[in-house]
Amino acid sequence: MGIDKILRMNKKVVEKLKTKTTCGLSDGEANRRRLTHGYNEFKIKEDDPLWMKYLSQFKDPLILLLLASAVVSVIMRQYDDAFSIAAAITIVVTVAFVQEYRSERSLEELNKLVPPACTCMRGTELKKFLARDLVPGDNVLITVGDRIPADVRLYEAVELLVDESSFTGETEPLVKTTHSSRNSSAGGSEGEHRNDSSRKTSANNVAYMGTLVRSGNGKGIVISTGESSEFGEVFRMMQAEESPKAPLQMAMDQLGKFLSFVSFIIIGAIMLIGWIQGRQLLDMFNIGVSLAVAAIPEGLPIVVVVTLALGVVRMAEKKAIVKKLPIVEALGCVNVICSDKTGTLTKNEMTVTQVCTASGSLIEVSGVGYNDNGVVSLDGHLVTSQSHPEVAMLAETGAVCNNAHIDGGVLLGQPTEGALVAFAMKMKLFDNKRNFIRVNEDGFTHERKWMAVTCYHKDDTDARKEIHMKGAIERVMAQCSTFMCTQLDENGRKQIVALPLDETARNKMINQSNFMGSTGLRVLGLARGTELGDMTFLGMAGIMDPPRDGIKEAVRILSAANVAIKMITGDAKETAISIAARLGIYSKGGRAMSGHDVDSLDVGQLAAQISDVDVFYRANPKHKLKIVKALQELELVVAMTGDGVNDAVALRKADVGIAMGMTGTDVCKEAADMILVDDDLSTIMCAIEEGKGIFYNIRNFVSFQLSTSIAALSLIAISTLVKYPNPLNAMQILWINIIMDGPPAQSLGVEPVDKDVIRRPPRRVKDPIVTRSLIIRVVMSATVIVTGTMYVFWRELRDNIITPRDTTMTFTCFVLFDMFNALSCRSQTKSVFEIGFMANRMFIVAVGASLLAQLAVIYFPPLQRIFQTEALYFNDILHLLAISSTVLVVSEIWKCYLRWEEKQGASRKSKFSISQIMKGMIGDRGKNTDNEKNRGPQYMV
Repeated sequence: MGIDKILRMNKKVVEKLKTKTTCGLSDGEANRRRLTHGYNEFKIKEDDPLWMKYLSQFKDPLILLLLASAVVSVIMRQYDDAFSIAAAITIVVTVAFVQEYRSERSLEELNKLVPPACTCMRGTELKKFLARDLVPGDNVLITVGDRIPADVRLYEAVELLVDESSFTGETEPLVKTTHSSRNSSAGGSEGEHRNDSSRKTSANNVAYMGTLVRSGNGKGIVISTGESSEFGEVFRMMQAEESPKAPLQMAMDQLGKFLSFVSFIIIGAIMLIGWIQGRQLLDMFNIGVSLAVAAIPEGLPIVVVVTLALGVVRMAEKKAIVKKLPIVEALGCVNVICSDKTGTLTKNEMTVTQVCTASGSLIEVSGVGYNDNGVVSLDGHLVTSQSHPEVAMLAETGAVCNNAHIDGGVLLGQPTEGALVAFAMKMKLFDNKRNFIRVNEDGFTHERKWMAVTCYHKDDTDARKEIHMKGAIERVMAQCSTFMCTQLDENGRKQIVALPLDETARNKMINQSNFMGSTGLRVLGLARGTELGDMTFLGMAGIMDPPRDGIKEAVRILSAANVAIKMITGDAKETAISIAARLGIYSKGGRAMSGHDVDSLDVGQLAAQISDVDVFYRANPKHKLKIVKALQELELVVAMTGDGVNDAVALRKADVGIAMGMTGTDVCKEAADMILVDDDLSTIMCAIEEGKGIFYNIRNFVSFQLSTSIAALSLIAISTLVKYPNPLNAMQILWINIIMDGPPAQSLGVEPVDKDVIRRPPRRVKDPIVTRSLIIRVVMSATVIVTGTMYVFWRELRDNIITPRDTTMTFTCFVLFDMFNALSCRSQTKSVFEIGFMANRMFIVAVGASLLAQLAVIYFPPLQRIFQTEALYFNDILHLLAISSTVLVVSEIWKCYLRWEEKQGASRKSKFSISQIMKGMIGDRGKNTDNEKNRGPQYMV
């Protein structure tokens, strides 16, 4: 039966799917249905077979030229040359294929890092598991921030708004109800079914897979999964789209094209001069094509992808999941982090530690965690429902105005609500919640800052409604006209009375709230009554959320590296400043700004003041967006954290949007560029460290490739100009290309991150990849390589007769130069002795394997014939090692000079804080005010 018919038969949905609304399917029944319907996921289109991918490597124009050269050699009966060229082509193509395959596999792994989850009833238990395990008939719960895990027929909806823009194209969220009706979007009329791909309709009582819950909550039965869902068509369109390249990839493409252009000019000149000198045309053609293969850095973009992808995998191991490769680059440029307090700077393990009743009694609560371990006491005496009914009423309201559950010490719901549930459990009152039947809920919003539920007692025959409320104390008191107090009756027993909440009483409670907040407690006010505006204030609960371990040290390190930390919280000023000071974010003389103050300023005015502000209190997601815009107006690169639905806009606007993995909503994770699995700011520091390290690793690789390319071209060019025989034959040049693009070069991309890199200032967005210092280093290394290799060639050629020994010595010398050059390229500034020879084991393995392969080329007869080499003596090898190591010696001297120059520069410079830097940039405001989310780092080459 089709979905449309099921929708029209509201009463038959449950029967049709053989399920219930009161409980879920059993695990056994779910497994049986999965055999029929499959997993709730989409089948990725089948990729080309490996053999076809391998053959596609032969489409490269340079490879085709080499093949043509081999064919010409066969025609001219130079079979040895033809065989050698064919063998070299096979090796080159195999290396390229392995690189590309590795890149694709790395990118595929990234898609598995963020598996979507769902909340579902299985039997009588509420469980959270991967959405791929859902089957038709499952009973799922959805709440604000969730991504709908499958097509769901709703049987309960409370103020449910769903964003179906990914499905219908409509930007406004749609109201979802349990009624069977059908609204059209994107041009359709009401009641009209979808009859083509351009018109999409939305049923009011169906929540579609992949859409996002903007507010409210609901329950429903899964009616279709995977490719059978309405999102299946969208997924098929998505598969046809290709992911954009990272800016660094594009920069590498541009660099590669420029170097290719220059290389072709030089190679053409070499071939022309050789032909004019009367050299054999076929030999010059082979040399030219081989030089083109070796000199053109076609491996640059591939290495960038592999390095970025492997960096993302390493970040995932450190609990930072990066969704897009360009963000890895942006992380190294971040100079401001705007962080939420709760869960990011603190543990998000909420515990009620103090309760202050409206009459002024200060109650202490012991125990931590989401359980009933702990006691409630006043002046050392146990507090119970009988001894202190006013405390019991407060605890009862905290439990009734609540959507969280604690099952076996595991919290299902929001931590703040979990703390109130645990407090009620310690008072033995949580079960009282079952005595109330809820008829309405006004959910918490950042604008009103309170939540209220309307309910009645199940034993009340008149069903008299009562409202229970919790929220920010000033907002809750605004809805109250009286406050709860206890008096002794004529029998000496406590009785609860309501007294007028006058200005004196309000100020007294606000002062008590400020005092509790100054100790770092988050304060919630609670009230109950029959009508909003005429409620009775019950008191306040002080909730402790201790700072995370290591946060203070992370803040210190980031601040020392000119990365500013700005804390954004909805807490009161006293609470916010207390926590920020404890973490080192706020210091005496610092400034805190309220959300109201942010509202009163436009973006330009806020930008003029924001450099001095360390803490934003009583702030909401709307303020986050304005804060990001103000910082970006100062041309700063901003990372913003968030976890709620309304944070999504700010996360998209920020240069790096960071969602919380544990407490973050699906909407938030969808908008973010990076997800913190453990919600910890220290993880952001690790990600920034990794982002910086990856950039420097790529720069090291570029340094190695450029110096090798320039050296190879220069060697042949100089030999041709001075009318020397070619020091390297075509096969040897191709072998050098394999080393240049192969394992030794690749291993530079996975060099462990230098621990000092986090202490370096953030890179500027427009910092070029090829810097003046790098060019000097490349030219210097290439000069040493060419000079040393030419010396060996000249020394061997003194008899004026070219022999296999001459080219073997020259060839081996160049390869050894390459190995020492790769070793020196592991860091641009640090000595190889400082970073350690064994720090990058992959590099040691790659170089070791390359040296063994080189020995095989020299001493293994079949390879001797291919590469036209002959065996060398042991003394020859020692002589070549002594000469080729000079490139490492020169590099170490250059690094020593750079370190000395850096120290001298540091001693002359004044130390500017990030605040001073930001102030200095205020004069440049207005440039790039429309800093779009996708701008990313733009690299100059």
